[in-house]
Amino acid sequence: MTEKELSRVIFTCGGTAGHVNPAIALAQLMHEKNPKTEFLFVGAERGLEKDLIPKAGYAFKTVHISSFHRSARPAELRHNFVSLCNLVRAPGEAAAILREFRPDVVVGTGGYASFPMVKAASRAGIPTAVHESNMVPGLTTELLEPFADRIMVGFEACREHYKHPEKIVVTGTPVRRDFFALTKSQAKDRLGIRDGRPLIVSFWGSLGASGMNAMMAEFLALEAKNEPFHHIHGAGVSGYPRLMAALHQRRVDLAEHPALEVEEYLYDMAPVMRAADLVICRAGASTISELTALGVPALIVPSPYVTNNHQEKNARVLEEAGAAAVLLERDATGPELFRLACALLHDTDRLDAMASAMGKLGICDATERIYRTILEICGKSSEPSNR
Repeated sequence: MTEKELSRVIFTCGGTAGHVNPAIALAQLMHEKNPKTEFLFVGAERGLEKDLIPKAGYAFKTVHISSFHRSARPAELRHNFVSLCNLVRAPGEAAAILREFRPDVVVGTGGYASFPMVKAASRAGIPTAVHESNMVPGLTTELLEPFADRIMVGFEACREHYKHPEKIVVTGTPVRRDFFALTKSQAKDRLGIRDGRPLIVSFWGSLGASGMNAMMAEFLALEAKNEPFHHIHGAGVSGYPRLMAALHQRRVDLAEHPALEVEEYLYDMAPVMRAADLVICRAGASTISELTALGVPALIVPSPYVTNNHQEKNARVLEEAGAAAVLLERDATGPELFRLACALLHDTDRLDAMASAMGKLGICDATERIYRTILEICGKSSEPSNR
């Protein structure tokens, strides 16, 4: 195989860490392949990306782009008017960025800012690729399908949701390398879990976290009666004091229950996820990619508060594969979550089967696959991507 170097690459992404992190992971790999490659990230001026990307050490520019809200309230109508103005303004901004930076390729990894950049690049004859981390395409990906040379998806089951299957490449979603630094036994040893009891890891995203943390207070109170498992729960910075207050009301002092641990935030997520025997969580795209890469069984309560019900669709793919159990939030209670977790952890045959099914869905070399796909559309690799 012969390869030529990529000189300049634009990544366009934003809105959530799940859109930004895959782009950063890919930029890191590209830098390893060729330290001379120049990178520019483009996002929205008010998005999460404006903080995440500079902290990762990359140049960042913005385009004016924002969402449209489905409401007739005056504040929402004003927001939509601004979004309409941005929609007119963004193409010119995107074209100016392309003229100044002159990229070899533009890669979109999700978020509204991807739309004007990828579309402008396509019209300028610059190779384009889009990575969609959810099981079904979001609105931005749907709109960009005609303009993208390749659309890279997480799982084989995603193909059926696209109008141009010839453009689809199954690459997986990048997962940080530190998730694979330890074996499961090494991770448990690092966490001090050496008594043979299984480990539950639980965490919720910011959406709907308060209600789910209230359920987790009930869950932890039931666990505290005999501590059948180790349990590490990430409550979130805002949810932590409320959860601790709820436990206090139930007369649960975690100092008296060393197997139960509640943290504001799971900063060492890699070893914690690696050590888990069961994860209780939402179904965001990044979480799904980590679960499948590590082969960890999951009890999933998808968030009902996301656009296009993406999380339930993500979760159902894992459920159909036998890798996860799914409980809708409307049916969830603390006791019911506890009952299901106990049933899973006491059924070792089912748990092993779930872990195997989860692992079969995982793509551990996702970043490399995306890199090869980009080289192909740029005409810089003689090795075709697997489609």
